[in-house]
Amino acid sequence: MPSTLLLVTDARIAAAETLADLRSGALLDAAFDRRAADLDARDRRWTQELVWGMLRKRGWIDHLLAPRVRGGLARLDADLADLLRLGVHQLFYMGSVPAYTAIAQTVELAKTRHGLGASKLANAVLRRLDRERESLGATLPADPVEALAIEHSHPRWMVARWVARWGADETRALLEANNREAPLIVRPWGVVREQLEAMLESAGVQVADAPLVEDSLVLAPGTMLTSLGAFQQGNCFVQDPAATLVTRYAAFPEGAQVADLCAAPGGKSVELSRTAAHVTAADSSEARITRIIETIGRLELENVDPVVADARDGTLGQFDAVLVDAPCTGTGTFRRHPDARWRLRTSDLAVMAAAQRAVLRGAAQNVKPGGLLVYSTCSLEPEENDGQVEAFLSDHPGWTLEPPPAGTVPDAVLDAGRLRVLPHRHGADGSFAARLRRGAE
Repeated sequence: MPSTLLLVTDARIAAAETLADLRSGALLDAAFDRRAADLDARDRRWTQELVWGMLRKRGWIDHLLAPRVRGGLARLDADLADLLRLGVHQLFYMGSVPAYTAIAQTVELAKTRHGLGASKLANAVLRRLDRERESLGATLPADPVEALAIEHSHPRWMVARWVARWGADETRALLEANNREAPLIVRPWGVVREQLEAMLESAGVQVADAPLVEDSLVLAPGTMLTSLGAFQQGNCFVQDPAATLVTRYAAFPEGAQVADLCAAPGGKSVELSRTAAHVTAADSSEARITRIIETIGRLELENVDPVVADARDGTLGQFDAVLVDAPCTGTGTFRRHPDARWRLRTSDLAVMAAAQRAVLRGAAQNVKPGGLLVYSTCSLEPEENDGQVEAFLSDHPGWTLEPPPAGTVPDAVLDAGRLRVLPHRHGADGSFAARLRRGAE
């Protein structure tokens, strides 16, 4: 007789284990790669759709579940609550899953992981939701911020911040952008865009133009990039336009000696190496440095050296130009990392801001007199962006904010000489950057 566990698909087991890893502090990409490693390509894609989709809709799903779980979701074991969320997502948002399958699989998974009582609860709750699907979620809170947060599945404190800054309508557009599936975008390497496009199309991959960056290509959803010859041969690498624009905005002089601090996974180092004489790609994490080394090997880069170093130390030496892509809350990349919105706390902003100040001070020590320092993040938050720049300039009177040369990046992403890419306005991840010129002394 097969065990009960075998009645549950491997894909759903992988989804449950991925979420368990998230609750233990793992990041989504790493957890998913580990738990889905043995799935075939089709099941892996399905599992990714399930997990990422549920996390994007988690707030709304909780709104549906809460009144149908006696005592509310908070009283449940956290793992069982996640199983119910996965079940609801399959029930309502994955057209490939019949309702009876979504319910039966969730019930079996609950029984396997938590016993008969949990399976009965899952069965009752999901069947009730299925019966009441026509009237679901009809009542939202009177508080407009709370309603917006629930409807678009973001923490209320975050939505309140954004409404105060941009207003309700623009915040709604941002929330909607965050909840769309992030596209896979590649940059050509060693070939021009037209050649890369021909290589991809000959492999059966549909491509489209990327926003803001004319030579990047958007690949069709579900593309298995690592299996493509163009990727294996080093003719492309993955990079969102928001990241590409940071390096273009930097506008480092051709032939410069450049340092890229906090460099992993290495895409910005690759871009900088197009014109730099040499790029020192530094990161404090040995594990993350291995990703840069892999990219260097695949693309056969000869002018990029990976180094394990902490940007706060300022001991790498002197460079003509330094890019520091500071660790941040990542609020500009929620469409790629839907787990981040549920992991962040308001206190994280102060913690990150303190770390960024230390990183920026350390990075400045690596810039030659007269050289350039570019500070960037993938955050939308003022404390991590403009606030850092203003504080640095106040503490370093020999430095000035310097806009990039005209035409370096589209005018639409420039704001008072700083780069500001917003998901809802520009169709890319969010990013911020500022060019800081050191005095000649």
